[in-house]
Amino acid sequence: MRLTYLVTAAAVLAVLSGCQRTTFGGFPGQNNNNNQLIQPAPISPAPVGGVESSQLPDATTNQFPDAPNASSADATQLAANAQDLTKEELIGRWTLAADNQTCDIFLSLTKWTGGYRAASRGCSGQSAVISAWDVQGKQVVLADSTGANVARLYKTASERYSGSLTSGGTVGMSR
Repeated sequence: MRLTYLVTAAAVLAVLSGCQRTTFGGFPGQNNNNNQLIQPAPISPAPVGGVESSQLPDATTNQFPDAPNASSADATQLAANAQDLTKEELIGRWTLAADNQTCDIFLSLTKWTGGYRAASRGCSGQSAVISAWDVQGKQVVLADSTGANVARLYKTASERYSGSLTSGGTVGMSR
């Protein structure tokens, strides 16, 4: 019976000793080896500039330029000069340029609505909805999750594709 108490006490002592906190000092708010509290260095405040104010323009006036629109002649020219392509050469990460911004698009050979799976990162506007892609003849078709076309691109050089968005405007994809 005494051996049982002795073994139990030894096990409890071993578990409790394993729960001891070990510090190496030098961390803010902890004690160093001389048992002195180490304080973090004070942070200087960020500079504050003046605040400006002005009247906003009237919301009824359109001060933005019209969105660029790829003409059908440009699309015909791209299609006529398009190079042959394969699905395998499209796999991986691409930089997509559309809507006056660039973002990343990732193309895989996983089957998905509208062809194969695509994912975008850092995209906004119409580029943000791209979730599928496929090859149709000499063109790459980018689509949304319902399979609706978002853009059509043609191979214009090695690792470079150009085309148009279905909403109007140009789009490019390159590595």
